[in-house]
Amino acid sequence: MNSDPFALASQPQNTEHCFLVVVDKSEEMFKALRFACRRAKKVDGKVALLGIITRSSFEHWVSIGELMKEEAREEIDRLMAVATERAEELSGKSALTYVREGDPVDVITNLLRDEQNLKLLVLAADTQESRGPGPLVSAFSSKAVAQCRVPVTIVPGNLTDDEIDAIC
Repeated sequence: MNSDPFALASQPQNTEHCFLVVVDKSEEMFKALRFACRRAKKVDGKVALLGIITRSSFEHWVSIGELMKEEAREEIDRLMAVATERAEELSGKSALTYVREGDPVDVITNLLRDEQNLKLLVLAADTQESRGPGPLVSAFSSKAVAQCRVPVTIVPGNLTDDEIDAIC
């Protein structure tokens, strides 16, 4: 026991590394997922999966907006189920899951702010020059990164599974 009355009391801290992956229907999402899972396994951490339901531009038509929201929820539930199963296969641990609604950049930055266990945001870039890296990679490699309290890792979407495994 420390006899110094001015010493800071030790506070329990969540030291488990938790890697956040945004689940969507892009091909490169599976590259980010593999990277996060392999890193989590290596450091005895976990993977967190975030599904985002974006707000519809038809919200002013209540019945159409509700139907679109229901369809979006069903789609994200399917995507999350696939990603959760894959994450558990690759990392050996159950994944944390979050589903939120709103603007993707706002949802991600708010979740990172609110959930202190999240230590790294892992995104994957689309490597097709005609399409660009993707909206999240574009956002988090420019202005949105200033709102992040964690590092952002961008995995090139053209890496093979073996290349990702070798890096991790």
